[in-house]
Amino acid sequence: MPSEKVLAQKKQIVSQLSEKIKDSISIVFADYRGLTVEQDTELRRAFREAGVEYSVVKNSLTRFAVKEIGLEGLIEHLNGPIAMAASGKDPVSPAKVLAEYSKKFNVLEMKVGVLEGKIIDIEGIKAIAALPSKEELVAKVLGGLNAPISGFVNVLNGNIRGLVVALNAIAEQKA
Repeated sequence: MPSEKVLAQKKQIVSQLSEKIKDSISIVFADYRGLTVEQDTELRRAFREAGVEYSVVKNSLTRFAVKEIGLEGLIEHLNGPIAMAASGKDPVSPAKVLAEYSKKFNVLEMKVGVLEGKIIDIEGIKAIAALPSKEELVAKVLGGLNAPISGFVNVLNGNIRGLVVALNAIAEQKA
C-alpha cells in the first residue's frame, strides 16, 4: 500500500491531468516508442513552436483522470508508452504536428484524440491534420475580400484613365 504522501502526490497529478484534458480544445495521444533522443527533441521543439503542450503520461494516472471527467472511451487506447499533445487554443496544431512527424519518423504512432470533449479515432485525427491552419484560413478570407475591392479600384482607374486620355486628345487638337 502506498504511503499517504505518495498517494497525495498521485491524486494531485490526476487532478492536474484531468484539468489539462478538460481545458484543452484538442488532444492527441501517441505511442512514442522507438524515437531517438534527437527525434524526440525535434518533435518537442515543433510542439513548442506550435504552442502545444507535449508530455509523456502514465497510463494508470491518465485512466483515473479520464474516468473523472467522463471520457472512459479513451481507456482502451491507453496501453504502452503514451505521450499526450494538448492545445487550449488551436484545435488543429497537435494533430498537424503529430501527423507530420509520424510520416517523417515512421515510429511515432497516433492512437486516439479528443476534440472539444469528443473522442476521435485515427482517421478523424488525420482529417483534422489535413485542415489548413488558422492563419491560412484568415489569409484566404482576406484575399477573397480584397479581390472585389481591387477589381473595383481597377475599374475606377480605367474610367479616370479614359477621361484623361480624352481630355489630352482635346487639348492637343485645340493646340
